[in-house]
Amino acid sequence: MSREVRTDVNLKPYRAALALPGLRTLLIVAVLARIPLTATGLTLTFYVVQDLGRGYGAAGLVGAAITVGAAVGGPVLGRLIDRRGLRPVLVLTAVAEAIFWSTAPMLPYPLLLPAAFLAGSLALPIFSVIRSSIAAIVPADRRRAAYALDSVSVELAFMMGPALATVAVTTISARTTLYLVGAGIVAAGVGLFLLNPPLRGASDPVGPQRKVPRREWLTPRMVAVLAVSTAATVVLGGTDVAVIAVLRDNGDIGFTGVVLAIWAVASLVGGFAYGAATRAPSPLALLAVLSIATIPVGLAGANWWLLGLVLIPAGLLCAPTLAATSDAISRLAPVDARGEAMGLHGSAITVGIAVGAPLAGAVIDASAPAWGFAVTGTVGGLVALVVLPVELRRRRAGAPAPVPEPELTHAA
Repeated sequence: MSREVRTDVNLKPYRAALALPGLRTLLIVAVLARIPLTATGLTLTFYVVQDLGRGYGAAGLVGAAITVGAAVGGPVLGRLIDRRGLRPVLVLTAVAEAIFWSTAPMLPYPLLLPAAFLAGSLALPIFSVIRSSIAAIVPADRRRAAYALDSVSVELAFMMGPALATVAVTTISARTTLYLVGAGIVAAGVGLFLLNPPLRGASDPVGPQRKVPRREWLTPRMVAVLAVSTAATVVLGGTDVAVIAVLRDNGDIGFTGVVLAIWAVASLVGGFAYGAATRAPSPLALLAVLSIATIPVGLAGANWWLLGLVLIPAGLLCAPTLAATSDAISRLAPVDARGEAMGLHGSAITVGIAVGAPLAGAVIDASAPAWGFAVTGTVGGLVALVVLPVELRRRRAGAPAPVPEPELTHAA
């Protein structure tokens, strides 16, 4: 009996959030729309290596071009959404995606690089739009559970997208898979256009949007949350590369999918637990624990199953850390600048992944695979120490604590 009561209490935040009109549909669309986006990097890598006959370094440059373009274009597109609305930006980006993915299989490598940068800068802003819409649909006291569900949906997309791309590349061809990925992204844009998710909530001010100067919302606290977002994905990007390197070094490369699946499932569990918790730790605390848990992972690389087990503590912190930063950005950004703020958040995450993977790779090449975990985890810990004074100043100033979730408090 007590176990049944405990389960009911833990599910209350999710039931309360999913009962809100539009959230359930938004999350379903989010998973489906993100799947083709998560397949882009792997598909382009296969195409450049197999069809164009280039090396993995050349393939990495194409991925880097898209990443840099996305980091530059994300805040700009967010600002356009704030000024012009969602649908015009969806049309612009869907057309840009259609042009790139329909022509990329015919472009020589020297033209593919600049085209990839342009495509990245005009990439469909699915991640930032979904997170902005959650902030509009869900009241502040229920957003933690909603953003936890969003992080879980991201994990699901990353588990499905690359796997489907690998099947398509190996059974059809990399060139055809490019067309399929592009069609999926355009379909995602059409789906979002038809859904037209709200970006302003019922409690938000009505009337014409005002131009909010960045100095009003790009505060030290906001910058700190963006830094935490970047550092978290530096750790995650480095872990991804270090896992592969450790397994290859030990001759266990065939178990890569199993180990990464253990890591991903731990993240799913952690994200769900984070949304159901009575009190949630701050993004800074989550980053600190994530970093500390990552540093020693390489010491367990002697066996693939031991590596998978040691990854679980860090995995449990992946989705919660990203969900916490999304929640914090939604609370700190004024509604009239929410699109740009979420665009900056997306850029921060993108930059972290772009830095973490090559950083771990360079360290591994110069030393040993275990150091890939240690160095990127240390980077995350150092960023947490740098950001700590901002958090301490906020607490000393008596900043209000997040509003407790009424359903959970009442159930307790």
